[in-house]
Amino acid sequence: MEKLSKASQSVRQNNLSNQKEANDKIQDGKLQVKQETSDEALTDQTVMVGEALNRRNIWEPSVYYALGKESFYFAGHDISIRESIDTFGALIWPGAVALCQFLENNQQQMNLMDKAVLEIGAGTGLLAIVASLLGAWVTATDLPDILSNLTFNLLRNTKGRSRYTPQVAALAWGQDLERDFPYPAYHYDYVLAADVVYHHNCLQELLETMHHFCRPGSRTTLLWANKIRFQSDLRFTECFKSSFNTTLLTELPQQEVRIYKATAKE
Repeated sequence: MEKLSKASQSVRQNNLSNQKEANDKIQDGKLQVKQETSDEALTDQTVMVGEALNRRNIWEPSVYYALGKESFYFAGHDISIRESIDTFGALIWPGAVALCQFLENNQQQMNLMDKAVLEIGAGTGLLAIVASLLGAWVTATDLPDILSNLTFNLLRNTKGRSRYTPQVAALAWGQDLERDFPYPAYHYDYVLAADVVYHHNCLQELLETMHHFCRPGSRTTLLWANKIRFQSDLRFTECFKSSFNTTLLTELPQQEVRIYKATAKE
């Protein structure tokens, strides 16, 4: 019995040793994954900051850049946008310009006249302004700290020009959607989203928000334009394509921008 007890103790010690070694490997793996994720996030953040600070005018001749302001010509109007480098939400990104151009050039295919249009992550408001100038009744949404500049740009560029006065509302993706935007009281013909996907921690909430407004039976069309920068963008794109009936409307290789049309899976 003593020999058996000693043998059992030896086995237990070996098992504990092996388990500790396995746990150490798991923890090392977790630390490595965490470090890789952290490194990826830091790299992606650096890319976004670099793009924000070093944007060049690849959209000429309809766009020219001045300090703190960008000027455009869409839907027969000069548009002046006040922006800031303090936050990504106060800058104009390639996806917004690409979707503006697409909407202007494809008005028969995407007729916004007298349509109810919601923009999520509206930022500076360029896309919402163009939709308004094309005849839509627009609600532009973003986080509360973005709304002041968004409102300024919308009013400056649509007053006396658009059929409807665009509205501004706070919307944090995935938060209080049923309370603040209950369906079907808040129903939209189109939902617009431009460059809302980059390396941030709200991609699941973004997808939930898209589902909230573009749900079965709503007959809502979602138009999403994005520059594909990171692996996380590609992963989101795959989730997006599996969640909706999607069509790739156009791809701009030079700008690395894709524009998708989506409807709910019934």
